[in-house]
Amino acid sequence: MTDHVSTHQAEDDARNEHILIWVNGALKPRDQALVSVYDSGFMLGDGVWEGVRLYNGRWTFLDEHMDRLFEAAKAIDIDIGMTRDQVIAAIMETQAANSMTTDAHARLMVTRGVKTRPFQHPKLSQRGPTVVIIMEHSRQKLPRPIRLATVPHLRGLPMTQDPKLNSHSKLNCILACIAAEKAGADEALMLDVHGFVNTTNACNFFIVRKGAVWTSTGDYCMNGITRQKVIDLCRENGIPVYERNFSLVDTYGADEAFLTGTFGAQTPVSMIDGRQIGTGEMGPMTERIRGLYKTLVGA
Repeated sequence: MTDHVSTHQAEDDARNEHILIWVNGALKPRDQALVSVYDSGFMLGDGVWEGVRLYNGRWTFLDEHMDRLFEAAKAIDIDIGMTRDQVIAAIMETQAANSMTTDAHARLMVTRGVKTRPFQHPKLSQRGPTVVIIMEHSRQKLPRPIRLATVPHLRGLPMTQDPKLNSHSKLNCILACIAAEKAGADEALMLDVHGFVNTTNACNFFIVRKGAVWTSTGDYCMNGITRQKVIDLCRENGIPVYERNFSLVDTYGADEAFLTGTFGAQTPVSMIDGRQIGTGEMGPMTERIRGLYKTLVGA
């Protein structure tokens, strides 16, 4: 199997060659949007980020994304140096400069800034922070449902690196993705420290069994905004939904499985560890939830 696809696979869009990128208050052409090799984000993965989607002129769930960004910055002791309203204004400025109205994705990145010397100590970052907004025209292009492989890499305990943190340090997830691709899958299914099914390397994970929707307890995964919206939609529409511990045995026997994330919304899963899930195509519950979500975001 070599025809790998990704939950972040997008249609090619020539307009992205000419985007303007917001770097510390200045809008710069793509090839001039540069940061220093001394930047703590480049050097150490010392930073946090958010991804936000534009549907029909509206940045979806922007308040929740701002909450998560400022909480994450506080958690790792970075002063963004901008108010919440100023960050939102920068997003709007970048959107206007790129003439974007719908089907756009913004990646907002904050690092501790440029270091005086190439070493770890945060006090060496004296010219911070670095704030960047990359905004691209993007629509998901998924030729088929996603195949997953379970990997040995775990989403760990909060005292190692809290999985709830949207950190620039993504090496654990990247190694998980590499392991999955080498096993012939598209993305990795990651377990928690107790061996229960948790999340993928890039998205939150759900299964459907006998008309009920299951996802992990949330203790060891990214506190996904799309994940929470799916849980809320199920509750509002009479669909049984459970945040619970469940195993690979439960997963292999599921009727459906799907992933959630800001970029792909709800992405169907066809196969896990070589075992077909349901019919191997998008199931009726996944389709129903996708419809409810599209109505919610006005897509």
